[in-house]
Amino acid sequence: MDRDSQIKEWQGRAQAFEPLDLKKLQQPIGELDNHLTLRSYIVGHEVSDADLDVWKALRGNRVAFGYIKGGALVNLWRWFNFIAETEDPTIEQSNKPTKEAADEGASYDIGLQGTENGVVTRFPPEPSGYLHIGHAKAALLNDYFAHTKYNGKMILRFDDTNPSKEKEEFQDAIVEDCKLLGVKPDQVTYTSDYFQDLYDRCVQMIKDGHAYADDTPQEQMRDEREKRIESMHRNAPVEDSLAHFERMKKGTEEGLKWAIRAKIDMRSNNGAMRDPVIYRCNPEPHHRTGSTWKIYPTYDFACPVVDSVEGITHALRTTEYNDRDPQYQWFIKVLHLRGVYNWNFSRMNFIRTLLSKRKLTKLVDAGIVWGWDDPRMATEFILKQGPSKNINTMDWTTFWATNKKYIDPVAGRYTAVVKADYVKCVVTGAPEAPQTEEKDLHAKNAELGKKKVVYSKTVLLDQVDAQSFAEDEEITLMNWGNAIVRKKQFSPNPPNAAASTASTDQQIVTSLELELHLQGDVKKTSKKITWLSEDQDLIPITLYDFDYLITKDKPDPEDKLEDILNHDTETKVEAVADCNVAALKEDDIVQFDRKGFFRIDRAFKNGESVMAFQIPTGKKM
Repeated sequence: MDRDSQIKEWQGRAQAFEPLDLKKLQQPIGELDNHLTLRSYIVGHEVSDADLDVWKALRGNRVAFGYIKGGALVNLWRWFNFIAETEDPTIEQSNKPTKEAADEGASYDIGLQGTENGVVTRFPPEPSGYLHIGHAKAALLNDYFAHTKYNGKMILRFDDTNPSKEKEEFQDAIVEDCKLLGVKPDQVTYTSDYFQDLYDRCVQMIKDGHAYADDTPQEQMRDEREKRIESMHRNAPVEDSLAHFERMKKGTEEGLKWAIRAKIDMRSNNGAMRDPVIYRCNPEPHHRTGSTWKIYPTYDFACPVVDSVEGITHALRTTEYNDRDPQYQWFIKVLHLRGVYNWNFSRMNFIRTLLSKRKLTKLVDAGIVWGWDDPRMATEFILKQGPSKNINTMDWTTFWATNKKYIDPVAGRYTAVVKADYVKCVVTGAPEAPQTEEKDLHAKNAELGKKKVVYSKTVLLDQVDAQSFAEDEEITLMNWGNAIVRKKQFSPNPPNAAASTASTDQQIVTSLELELHLQGDVKKTSKKITWLSEDQDLIPITLYDFDYLITKDKPDPEDKLEDILNHDTETKVEAVADCNVAALKEDDIVQFDRKGFFRIDRAFKNGESVMAFQIPTGKKM
């Protein structure tokens, strides 16, 4: 086939990278990775339209981009970055709907109104914490409807209206997390850009009789709203409210006592309509505007105003805002703003999981977790759930079950033995001097490379395995062959009782003798055992596993966080691993045979123990 024909073939194959379904992408992406094993370019020895068209197809598909960005497909990731750096191809993402549904099991034909006039969505996180999985759903759905379902635009807007909680650190992290999700906003804006406009509109609301100043204490105000009692200031003269608003603006001691409330309907059955607060005084410096402002709008007031001003056509948000939709539309009406459609989708809930940033912050501040990046936090399935309004509480096992599917083919295999009470074992028939062989890191994926396996007369076994052996029992030593248990010695008192892996009613195995029986049939043994030769540089490693932070599947609103906290959520086991573990890098995904899949959180350096976090794969915690 000549060069032009090859280019044309790959231009056609680029269509295989369009589906937003990872199952359908894996095969063509894997084929491309194999094709690039010994190639710098898809066709020939220079950049062609085949490279550019395939690159654009991959970069324009957030699912494909997120998959290859993981770095497991080394040839493809190398080529992808090379083309981006040397050619800087311009991406013009296709705005027509794809032929594929966003993912199996979810319908996206939800009947959004007014789409014939264009679609502009927004994702408006507050930069007061890191994104959690609920935020990911909102970001992905807004991105999907703007860029894939319709010919539109998406804005990432930071709702930065509370200087007491917000930090530039969180803002930067949210931008990076959106990139990780494959969410590419067309524009990044800030509510703080509109502070003057929001202030002017609030003044106009006061003048028009739609807002008033109120110094009712917070608890009393909450009680009055619940009982539908009007504030004593509700019908105060406009001049008085404007004067108090000016004191608030200056951040005076008197101004700190006051707030501005919208005058809607204190008799409404909808609590959101009972004169909500729309402005508060806060003299703390803002991370973007400094000390320019001492007053800040609430989200409920700022959101409809900025949505309208920025040209948002559809405000997509979770069903917890159902009661606030009439309030949102009331602001649009009394301020004579351009209309915006509301559409609410179900909130992402998981059993035994906190998604409230207020509660998560409390855990961080109290030192109950290590920090915002603690594996027990849900800050670390989305399109498949779709934009349904039905609220479901997901079981994490449903989510985790997908982990193994994606990491099993690309996780190298290593060996670790629990340090506490490990058993030194003499192997008869082993080489007189230690021998090293090269083995595949993954028996079904040779592309992952090789590892060293050391064979010698002295090996280490887990105590729990040694205890299970019967004398003269035939077992299989993984990556070696069969052996027969010839001698087993015990000690009634564990040398390290506190860290012992043996149960209290069992003796500790102190030594074993095995006789190699390599002609034995590995298919006929019931025990496949991991082991480590003592004659290698054993790498210290700490294996972590984590449990749920709370004890109830579905906490009730009245539950106190302290009452439902799980105080025993971290399990760690000290172990030794094979010499190959020394080369692992932070964030590598591996499997320690018979112990599970792990992510390397801290690599081996200066003799410091490796830290590895277990990756759940569907087991019940």
